[in-house]
Amino acid sequence: MSHSKEWTPKDDEIVEEEEDEDVSRYTDQKDAILFAIHVSPSMLAEHPDEDEDARKKTSAPSSAVRTALECAYSVLQSRIISNPNDLMGIILFGTEQARFAGGSFEHIYQVMDLDVPEAGAIRELKTLLEDEAAFDELMVPCDKSQVSIPNVLFAANQIFTTRAPNFQSRKLFLITDDDDPHAKDKPLKQSAITRARDLYDLGVQIDPFFMSNPGKKGKFDTTKFYDDIIYKTADDEDDDRPLPLTGRGTTKLKEMITSIRSKATPKRAQFSTTLEIGPGLSIGVKGYILFKKQEKGRSHYIWTSGEKAQIVQGSTTMTTAGEDGEDVILGPKAQFKKAYKFGGEQIVFSDEEMKAMRDFGPPTIRIIGFKPAAAVDFTHNVKPAQFLYPDEKDYIGSTRTFTALHNKLLESNRVAQVWAITRRNSSPAVCYLYPSEEIVDPASGRQLQPPGFFMIHRPFADDIRQNPEVPPNPAPSALTDRMRAIVKQLHMPKAYVPEKYENPSLQWHYRILQAIALEDEVPDTPVDRTLPNYKAINKHAGELVLEWGDQLQASAASVTVQVLPEKPKRGTKRVKGEGDDAAAAPPPKAKKVKETAGTDVRALWEKGQLAKCTVVVLKEFLAANGLSTSGKKADLLERCEEFFETK
Repeated sequence: MSHSKEWTPKDDEIVEEEEDEDVSRYTDQKDAILFAIHVSPSMLAEHPDEDEDARKKTSAPSSAVRTALECAYSVLQSRIISNPNDLMGIILFGTEQARFAGGSFEHIYQVMDLDVPEAGAIRELKTLLEDEAAFDELMVPCDKSQVSIPNVLFAANQIFTTRAPNFQSRKLFLITDDDDPHAKDKPLKQSAITRARDLYDLGVQIDPFFMSNPGKKGKFDTTKFYDDIIYKTADDEDDDRPLPLTGRGTTKLKEMITSIRSKATPKRAQFSTTLEIGPGLSIGVKGYILFKKQEKGRSHYIWTSGEKAQIVQGSTTMTTAGEDGEDVILGPKAQFKKAYKFGGEQIVFSDEEMKAMRDFGPPTIRIIGFKPAAAVDFTHNVKPAQFLYPDEKDYIGSTRTFTALHNKLLESNRVAQVWAITRRNSSPAVCYLYPSEEIVDPASGRQLQPPGFFMIHRPFADDIRQNPEVPPNPAPSALTDRMRAIVKQLHMPKAYVPEKYENPSLQWHYRILQAIALEDEVPDTPVDRTLPNYKAINKHAGELVLEWGDQLQASAASVTVQVLPEKPKRGTKRVKGEGDDAAAAPPPKAKKVKETAGTDVRALWEKGQLAKCTVVVLKEFLAANGLSTSGKKADLLERCEEFFETK
């Protein structure tokens, strides 16, 4: 049977694309993100230590509010492509103006309602950032005593309840520089704690982002107020710490964008199973993928023939094979059977037999031994390593046991060898559990690498390909010494950081999709940051490279190339005199060719004498033009005539 697809556009939807094949499994699990930005005199103050490069790019003064809005704009641009079903919204609190859909809240201005980001709303936000007069007109702060955090949390509660009632992941990004907004008003502080508890019960997670206050000394003290309203979940207790953002304006924006993007992506486990340490001793674990090559993915087809691009909805029709295919009317499951071809014949298996062949036991990760950490070979990576973390949901005490095993393997510098079946009907694998040590950034306190186990899949014998044997051909020592000096000059001062260099092909793909989604002009040339910096290379190692080239020519001139005599092919006729008198033997006579290479097939066709061409000439002509050379001479002549008539 064959499949045919018919595509029809959905109404009132915008261009959206999926980011990754793994993410496409979760397209039905929508996320809702709401930005709440505090507008105060200190948040609107220009950064005194702003970078000079940032001043050249824009004439508008940089402030914490502008940085937060630019961050929201950047996240909107990226998620309109990568997360097609997510909702995003922006509210400002502490402004003189008030605007709120479906309610009345003083000093709260709703810039964008919580909804699927549309091109029009994103362009309005962009205009607000570029139009300095409109920005100054809106960003008029009210008195500090009029700012009510309970009203902000209640407004967020109302937005999530009405716009995203059944969403699995809901986040409130609270951006402020005031660590104690209700220092002299205990009833308001208690009310804020109650409103925060209501959000937590609703399933909303509050993620604060604390900006640096230019006029205030000391760090942001969360113990004064925010520790009482921030509730951490079990999965996020390690890395959902408050992030005080300090430093220059451009650095602050980059840090905020990176942090918000990481927090905006919900942590979804790839699998949840048990880790069997020994007979009768099992704990619960969850598996994640921390590092994976990101590739171009597509979750929707796009119809661009109308006034605006729209997502299309597909329908599949099954037809019988052949030219006159008929639609198949789907009936009971008994009509469909699975078969595999063995020895030229199709062997049919029942559903029970298929299940039995794929059954390797229940999903579990079983420790079968221990080895030194040196046994892990980097070249044996066949797929991305999965990261294991304890799960207390079904097995109480899993974290304690997991930590004990983790610490013991770290101390002894060993790895655990396991037999792993992570899901039902999945193929078993032999893996290593490699313990990872926690790494924390000393400046910001953020966790750079969590503690846990990396489950590295070991290859089977068929997965390892043997390299071809290459005879040793060492280069002269003079060339090696000069190249060593070149390599030393080209070392990067802060080493190679992969996160700083984006995939140019992937980013170009997203930039075009983003231009279509926002109805902007499609850019002409991609930005490739992976290209070498030729000026810097020439500055540091230009002369050394030229000297190495001269040395290479000198070394090549002294090398003598020995040409081996060509061996006679098998099945060829032995030439008379081959052997000791081979040099004196006369060369073999060339065969006479009746057809001349200069025969003009087109000239003969124009004269009506195409039939005079031989079969060899006709076949050569057809082969040169990419046409079939099979058949008799009449077929070849007909094919040549059809070619000339169409040209």
